[in-house]
Amino acid sequence: MTRQEPTRRTLALWCPDWPAMAAAAEADLPPLHPVAVLSANRVVACSSTARAVGVRRGMRKRQAQALCPEMTVVAADEVRDGRLFDPVVAAVAEVIPTLEVLRPGLLVIPGDRAARYFGGMEALAEELVDIVSACGIESQVGIADEIFTAVLAARRGHQVEPGGDRAYLADRPIADLALEPSMSDPSRAELVDLLRRLGIGTIGAFAEMDIADVATRFARDAVLAHRLANALPGRVPSGRHLPAELDVDHTCDPPVDRIDAAAFIGRTLAEKLHRRLRDAAVACTRLTIEATTERGQQHSRTWNCAQPLTPETTADRIRWQLEGWLTGGRRGNGRTRGQAKDTRPDSPIVRLRLEPVEVVEAGSLHYQLSDTLNGGSAVDPDVEERARRSLVRIQGLLGGDAVRIPVLSGGRGPAERITMVSLGDERTPRRDPSAPWPGHLPQPTPTMLVETAISVLDALGQPVRVTERGAFTAEPVTVRLSGSPGRGKGRKASWGLCWWAGPWPVGMERASAAGATELTARAQVLLDDSRALLLCYRGGEWIVEGVYE
Repeated sequence: MTRQEPTRRTLALWCPDWPAMAAAAEADLPPLHPVAVLSANRVVACSSTARAVGVRRGMRKRQAQALCPEMTVVAADEVRDGRLFDPVVAAVAEVIPTLEVLRPGLLVIPGDRAARYFGGMEALAEELVDIVSACGIESQVGIADEIFTAVLAARRGHQVEPGGDRAYLADRPIADLALEPSMSDPSRAELVDLLRRLGIGTIGAFAEMDIADVATRFARDAVLAHRLANALPGRVPSGRHLPAELDVDHTCDPPVDRIDAAAFIGRTLAEKLHRRLRDAAVACTRLTIEATTERGQQHSRTWNCAQPLTPETTADRIRWQLEGWLTGGRRGNGRTRGQAKDTRPDSPIVRLRLEPVEVVEAGSLHYQLSDTLNGGSAVDPDVEERARRSLVRIQGLLGGDAVRIPVLSGGRGPAERITMVSLGDERTPRRDPSAPWPGHLPQPTPTMLVETAISVLDALGQPVRVTERGAFTAEPVTVRLSGSPGRGKGRKASWGLCWWAGPWPVGMERASAAGATELTARAQVLLDDSRALLLCYRGGEWIVEGVYE
């Protein structure tokens, strides 16, 4: 595959273990004190001290604490991460204002012009590391042609020669495609796992695949990953002029100096911005947030995003940025780390403004409707594109929540394992599907979810219940209900049972504390008409929870 000579160089500045560093700063912990950040009871980030004794991402809390009993454990908090990273961004912006924040702990800089000013890319990198070090933060710099390559290079402190991005990526493990969350789809980890099982162990091996094969055999995100593997631009900005009417602003009357009030205005502005973007048939991938104070002081920050922004993700970035400005990146005791400049406004905010700096055509948005990675069948791209356009039009007429798609979530029952999200929003599950779920429903999973009240009877016609020990009070023989679940209602009101399995109690700890009425259990039964049902026992009553087909 050939590519054009790069016209610019990119520098990525990465602060290792930023969520853990931010948590330690807020708690005012000593620099070498071990820290772990948890989400869904699993480690998502940890300090180098904790990592030195064996703590790793993905570990359960109990396992990590067993390795490092003195370790401080805190919950993940994106607002905290953004607020405490803002002084670092402000310090860098004083020297190089044209920076882009990919996420708290990671920013990128177009390096050509800045390098000429400082006398070369190496001198620029040294200057940035010194600036961040003055804030009391460790950092590493990577230099390459493309953003993705520079971000990976920053994790090793490497400088990639001009034109050498693809060669640099070739020997990297395939898992590196999902290493940076700000530049990968939530489903990227599934793609990486599938490629690994297919024997594709390096980024170079994946890059050698024909793009037509990738597009027809994998989900949409695989095409983007393939472009990254070949060191091509991860996204193509629209080359057309940005109309001024896309900008939105708000005059604050009275002036705002509280985070909650500013965040509320920010959410309103986000919704207004996305209405204008929708009318212009574009989506925003790079957004500048500006605030003006009573005394005329201006604060501005640009956010760069791997995926087009939604109203919710726009509102999140506004909230993070406003909290960072209004608190000045203060730690838990009110002090800022190191010599970072206080970035708090000199007076209340009187004006907020959102400016889309970079947009893409709405038709280039990839809303994945099929999922070949999870065993789903491939869908004709033209058919999927027509469906996507129709659904987006429905959203425009009825609102963003009018079209929702399922996302695999964590949970014990089939309904709990589905999170419905609006089409176009980040496909984030309500609960972590990779977390342990003791008492979860064994395979297979029902193909259809219903909720119909029934009675389960024994041979004498007496109700069958579940005891506190998780057993049937008698052998179930008959199921009686008002209508037939599954393919439609039948005339029969009761069915004999040819087979059953279970019950499988759920939440026995809560049941023993709250009483048997809180007990939940599930059982699978086969009716005498060959239909299989999933039954759920809750609050002393039975319901049909699912149908197997």
